[in-house]
Amino acid sequence: MTTELQTERLYLRKMKLSDSPSLFNTWSDPDVTKFMNINCFTDENQAKDMINLLDELSQDNKAIRYSIIEIESNEIIGSCGFNSLDFENEKAEIGFDIGRAFWGRGYAPEAISSLLNYAFSSLKLNRIEAKVEPENVNSIKVLQKLNFTFEGTLRQYERVNGKFIDINIYSKLKTDWNECISPMKGGV
Repeated sequence: MTTELQTERLYLRKMKLSDSPSLFNTWSDPDVTKFMNINCFTDENQAKDMINLLDELSQDNKAIRYSIIEIESNEIIGSCGFNSLDFENEKAEIGFDIGRAFWGRGYAPEAISSLLNYAFSSLKLNRIEAKVEPENVNSIKVLQKLNFTFEGTLRQYERVNGKFIDINIYSKLKTDWNECISPMKGGV
């Protein structure tokens, strides 16, 4: 698997332990982590532990996470990647987070577009999934902008803070990707 992707404004590279201060800033913001499957971080060591865990999953080809770097400032603005890779069934689940200071600039769709291009062109996957809490309006807007298909609601799918919550599932198939030419398509 490639460890680097690039778009017009963004450079995505596999996370490194040295990214922990920047990623801690993102993952310690309750507005960013509100809909993530992690609790808001309170110590930079939690970011280091997360990066180490993601590295282990990457070595087993089960997941890969990229730090998103804004090319102009050379600043880490968030992360994205494949939360789970299933090569037998040619599918993956994506996830992404962007620091609050960078919201509203189109960085999430640009980064995800690059992941999609890589998934369908290089990894030869057939299906990309995204699971989103129905209240996560911003992430849903990103998926809609990229023409993901809403497949339905998985009722009481996960337990968060002791209560079961619904999760919406969205997908994009390789045939969907081939049918549209996206101006945000990122290269490998």
